Amino acid sequence: MRQNPSFAMTDVAELRRIIAAHPWATLVGRDESGMTASHYAVLLDPDRDDLTIVAHVGRPDDLVLGLGTQELLVVFQGPHGYISPGWYGDVAAVPTWNYVAVHLSGVPELLDPEENLRVLGHLVDHFEGGLADPRGMWTPPNDEAFVRRLEAGTVGFRLTPTRVTAKRKLSQNKPDDVIENVILELTGDGVYANPALAAEMQRAHDARLAARAATAADR
Repeated sequence: MRQNPSFAMTDVAELRRIIAAHPWATLVGRDESGMTASHYAVLLDPDRDDLTIVAHVGRPDDLVLGLGTQELLVVFQGPHGYISPGWYGDVAAVPTWNYVAVHLSGVPELLDPEENLRVLGHLVDHFEGGLADPRGMWTPPNDEAFVRRLEAGTVGFRLTPTRVTAKRKLSQNKPDDVIENVILELTGDGVYANPALAAEMQRAHDARLAARAATAADR
């Protein structure tokens, strides 16, 4: 992803928030036949406070992705949506697409079977935890033989990124009144209404206004 300094995201807490909120990721790797993109749920490593992630792939995706032998690209897509030029007012403008994306790259560390089981259990508990009657990986009728067979069909990995590219393109290059009108349009009931994108824009706009006010106060 080509970076634009005006749209760069660098705050680790914000990057972790986007990753945590959008765990369905795209994994991009290659083997001798070329590039492959696979799609899996990916979580932040619960034992770390950086951008380290843990996940698994089903065999033979580990081979086609070159898992553990070369760089893997993991893409997290946050809120995104169409922005009409009509929302900018009576000025020359063209349509665009606002979005948030985080790209992590590095050579993954492959997990041994016991740690892979722990990561798989964490993954299940993470998504089942919100249910009234959560069903864990070890909950009957699942037995140990079943769970072990499940683990054997997967390859777990941990990735501490050596390259991070994150972009938040949310109309930051527009005047405040235009940004606020775009947020209003996205919050409404129009054909391109997008509350999640509106909330992300509002969050970024509020942070920018707060930073501007702090700078002015220091002068």
